[in-house]
Amino acid sequence: MATQLKSIEPTKDPLEDMSLPGWLYYDQEFFEAEKRAFLRASPQVVCHESEIPNPGDWRTLEYLGESIIVMRGDDREIRAFSNVCRHRGSRLVDGEAGCSKVLTCPYHAWSYSRDGRLVGVPHRQEYPGLQTEKLSLFPVSLENWRGFLFVTLEPGVPSVAEVMAPYENEIEPYRFEELRALQQVRLRPRALNWKTISDNYSDHLHIPVGHPGLTRLFGRSYRIEAQEWVDKMEGDLVEKVSANPSERVYQHHLPRVDHLPESHQRKWLYYKLFPNVAFDIYPDQVDFMQFLPISATESVIREISYGLPDGRREMKAVRYLNWRINRRVNAEDTELITRVQLGMQSPTYVAGPLGTSEVCLRSFAKKLRRMIPESRQESPPPAGWSRHAN
Repeated sequence: MATQLKSIEPTKDPLEDMSLPGWLYYDQEFFEAEKRAFLRASPQVVCHESEIPNPGDWRTLEYLGESIIVMRGDDREIRAFSNVCRHRGSRLVDGEAGCSKVLTCPYHAWSYSRDGRLVGVPHRQEYPGLQTEKLSLFPVSLENWRGFLFVTLEPGVPSVAEVMAPYENEIEPYRFEELRALQQVRLRPRALNWKTISDNYSDHLHIPVGHPGLTRLFGRSYRIEAQEWVDKMEGDLVEKVSANPSERVYQHHLPRVDHLPESHQRKWLYYKLFPNVAFDIYPDQVDFMQFLPISATESVIREISYGLPDGRREMKAVRYLNWRINRRVNAEDTELITRVQLGMQSPTYVAGPLGTSEVCLRSFAKKLRRMIPESRQESPPPAGWSRHAN
């Protein structure tokens, strides 16, 4: 007599339809757990390789208390180092950018070549047995993805190339490798947890409520999807003429971009790489941004715009109008998410439900619960828990 086997249905997570609890958005111990679980391991964009074209050119990034230098060597190779002297730990360079023949420490004048080797030690006789070859600048992992330079403090999160693999065919026509910076890096400090900013970037339900401009531009075409490590959002510009002057002129003067497929001539694309790097792709330009965590309730939004060389008057005009339109969007978002941050910090808030269409927020919450199991709890564990987490 044949034995009948019962199919075993996977057990549904009871929190699958719920958002994250509020304490995750202001608790300092949870922030420390995040740093250990994934923040230090997540790739962070520093600049485009075209911004350091010559030997000795460098850019820096401040991230989680670390300062990283990305520098082009005499051999034209680009390397990343910790901005820390191997003698007494002094920072070597200040500022966001520069060009140096050698990196000389301002404390004791130890100096390093453009490939990070220790090449100068004042009072050399005072260090018998010094092995300079073992005292090069501490290397930091560097990835060049389509011309953009990403650094990673420690392993643990997939590379940008791995994360973006499902979308490479869509990215290809935009010719990222040929992009050039349109302006200097902008830093916008915010009294917000980084997740408050990140969540909002992938939230589609607030668009028709909080962004009348985007609603005029997209109509009902805004769509989202979630991969394991990246969220994608997109909207197609409608034919209906906007009542807003900036939007109306942008619609009218947006020129054809011959290297883009017809389907993307009037498409706005948004990608967010887990956990805190995003880029907006327009027919006219590409904007990169990061939601850099400072503390449990402080972040800095770091952003810069890039574009292909294009001398057409129409292109110059629409890039300016793009900035005007999105400056308004940023102001609307700042007001909205400040309200969310204040609400998360209220003891009256408990995690609310997630709609079936909120696939990006669902994906993020699922990932966080897997990486830091304490995020499943409605309130913080006893003090000191984070020292034993992960």
